[in-house]
Amino acid sequence: MRSTPHKGIVASTLAALALAVAALPATPAAAQPPAAPRAADCTPAQVVGNGGFENGTSPWTQSSTSVITSRTGQTAHGGSSFAWLGGTGRTRTDTLSQSVTVPSGCSTATLTFWLHIDTAETTSSTQYDKLTAKIGSTTLATYSNLNKNTGYVQKSFDVSSFAGQTVTLAFTGTEDSSLQTSFVLDDIALDTSGGSTPPADSTRTPAAPAYTVSLSSDANGRVWTGHESASFTNAAAAPLTEVYLRLWDNYHGTCSAPPITVTNVTGGTAGALSVACTALRIDLPTPLAQGQTATIGFDLGITVPSGADRFGYDGAFSFIGNALPVLAVKDGSGWHLDPYTNNGESFYSLAADFRVTLDHPSSLLVPATGTSVDTPGSSGRTVTTATATKVRDFAWGAGPFTKISGNSAGGVPVNIYSVTGISSSSAQSMLSTAKTAVDAHAARFGAYPYGELDAVIDNSFWFGGMEYPGFVLDLVSTTALTHEIGHQWFYGIVGDDEYNNPWLDEAFTDYATDLALNKTGAGCWNSVSWASSAEKITNSMAYWDAHSSRYSTVVYNYGKCALHDLRRVLGDTAMAKVLKDYATSHWYGVSTTAEFKAAAQAATTTDLTSFWTTHRIDG
Repeated sequence: MRSTPHKGIVASTLAALALAVAALPATPAAAQPPAAPRAADCTPAQVVGNGGFENGTSPWTQSSTSVITSRTGQTAHGGSSFAWLGGTGRTRTDTLSQSVTVPSGCSTATLTFWLHIDTAETTSSTQYDKLTAKIGSTTLATYSNLNKNTGYVQKSFDVSSFAGQTVTLAFTGTEDSSLQTSFVLDDIALDTSGGSTPPADSTRTPAAPAYTVSLSSDANGRVWTGHESASFTNAAAAPLTEVYLRLWDNYHGTCSAPPITVTNVTGGTAGALSVACTALRIDLPTPLAQGQTATIGFDLGITVPSGADRFGYDGAFSFIGNALPVLAVKDGSGWHLDPYTNNGESFYSLAADFRVTLDHPSSLLVPATGTSVDTPGSSGRTVTTATATKVRDFAWGAGPFTKISGNSAGGVPVNIYSVTGISSSSAQSMLSTAKTAVDAHAARFGAYPYGELDAVIDNSFWFGGMEYPGFVLDLVSTTALTHEIGHQWFYGIVGDDEYNNPWLDEAFTDYATDLALNKTGAGCWNSVSWASSAEKITNSMAYWDAHSSRYSTVVYNYGKCALHDLRRVLGDTAMAKVLKDYATSHWYGVSTTAEFKAAAQAATTTDLTSFWTTHRIDG
């Protein structure tokens, strides 16, 4: 999902492009019926009652009538009411609790709340006053006067282990005998989603992949060798007799000298490379029945080629995207073994867990997908261990980056890694952009789930920007970085078949970028010119590779303008709800055009058939 292919060349042209009503008559299409409901083991829900305290006090239990309040002295995060624990400057305990039922079958349950702390305490070392957050008998966190802040900060906790249980959510604030500390809570929510087999993913297999990787680099971080294993479950009714590994980065070399090598396979028998050496078939020793799990392993070699690319090195800095082999997806259409495209993306994979250990010279910083911990290695080396859950891919970089860090207002840790030549002011600007963008997208589509966010900045990137879960490559550009971070939701969280449905991530992310930058889409559809009757927003990469000059114009620009038009049809509030609910219902799953169209149609009594036809959205 490059923010705009060849961005440096076409940015000024695209900025001047005014989009408009179809100049060519659209071919009428049959109305698409809403997608049939599928059996699910989890109904996404928000289970905290009256979390914003705007509807009185029920179902909360409070220790005194002054806890839930709208009195002066504090302000709400949203609305007019909030919960105020403490703030008296005398020995006191305030409590606030509610019984909640976490639905069974949900793989994801996330508790979030907004917290503001102010205090008259002057110490920088002693916790005199405390707030404890608990669910059941588990203490989630303890805050104190040392955590004072300006404004609210969102806190987030994974409480999926409580699925199927009814437990008490409780907050307890205690003060000592002097100097007040106020703990102010608002907008408390517990969102659940995602079954062990997501409803929309029931025929996609191999499911629940888990990758364990251990690699060691050479002195400059360009050559990596080690081992990878992949565990998976057959989710389909038919036995699984083989799997395919996608070795995407072999596109960047030749079959006689591939950048990605897989040898010494265990747990199966390696076949021949196919699809220009980007696919490797592995036959399983025995057919894998539905619900059964298997593991394959192999030795892995990665050689990074020259070039400031999503897989390449620019001077002392290496960028290593799509290098780890991942399992191809099989669904009702068979195995998805699409070719690599350099114009956009071909990457289609299911949400997976990764644990990646990277042994490298200590002179190199190694930003990576997931949350990283560095430990000393052998002499002069560092071991970076990165863990990531429910991500579709894993990427990293290596080099003597300059790193700056901060937290977004919503509490997301953000790191900016700059190559040589990026000024400190540019890096600070990108840090500010990233912090603002991640919170803006999270507010619209759901809390950012990937721990920290790493952005690697290099103005030599020919492609503008590229996203991976928790890890993006970008130029110094507010718009481009906001776009790449938007992809954390559209492709990262809400997955899609990128080769066959590129608009589902690119158009949606460009629309999200407009919203984050307070752009309304005014002027869309003023002077559009379709190249032919075959040109549609929903065309696949096979079409766009044959018509590459039209890809960004139609998929990015016409696509986002179509979503702006849909917003004008549905209304701002309804459109916002459609997208939030759409993200929730496909959280860590895979969406299709038909499913999005059904979600939009369900939000209005207006027949949208002509809308889809006029905007050339098929599927």
